[in-house]
Amino acid sequence: MPIYHFLEPRLGRVQVREWRCRAWHALGMLLLVLFGCTVGLAILDKSVDPLTQKAFVALWNATNLITTLGDFTHLDDGQKRFMLVAMFSALVVAGLAISRLSGILSAEAVMAHRENRSMERTLDHLAHHVVVIGFGALGRLVADRLRAAGEHVLVVDRDSDHAGLASELGYLVLLGDAGIDDGVLQRARVATAKALVVTTEEPDRKLAITLIAHTINPQLQIAVTGDNSQRGQLLHRAGASDVVIADDLIAGTLVNRLGKTSG
Repeated sequence: MPIYHFLEPRLGRVQVREWRCRAWHALGMLLLVLFGCTVGLAILDKSVDPLTQKAFVALWNATNLITTLGDFTHLDDGQKRFMLVAMFSALVVAGLAISRLSGILSAEAVMAHRENRSMERTLDHLAHHVVVIGFGALGRLVADRLRAAGEHVLVVDRDSDHAGLASELGYLVLLGDAGIDDGVLQRARVATAKALVVTTEEPDRKLAITLIAHTINPQLQIAVTGDNSQRGQLLHRAGASDVVIADDLIAGTLVNRLGKTSG
């Protein structure tokens, strides 16, 4: 699955525009070589043919030179020497154009821009999905269980390695920092989402993500882990509908296991 890059497309769009400018520049240089070759061959043509015929033959030979077809009419020695110079010029211009154009198209920002173009329509129509913030160990378990339960899952992560792994596993992925830029959650279609699960470890990021998501969609069901009861209260006030305190959950599970064993 392609990855939607939240920040890269800005640079990618600039580089795509630069590529177009370079493409027009390269085309202009090739046309200039074609024109110069045509004029030179027409001037060097010593035949008694009309000027229009000379121009046509010169254009034919110049076009064959540029396109490397190699189908030339008869050339005298002077024209052949001129064609050698023209061939060298055409090779230099073509090589320069290829190197300048291919370098931009293979840039990471341009590749990210292409991925975004393929993802935009999917994200624009995304609804009733579950957004999972973070694709670490816990995030992977959550995403796997949600998908196994039939939910449509969108993974958001700021780490490119985690995002790449999620993409390889077939998830819709948005690469961006949801704890800093509210545009990430807006692009993740939190406004139309069914639920949000926050699995990141940093307490402040959890709080920021919860607050931003609740602001965008007050009816959104938000599940988040809390470090302690005080943090849990803060998360509830920020808009979390379900806060899981890991220590309390583990302690309760252990006590229940002891009760089953003693019984």
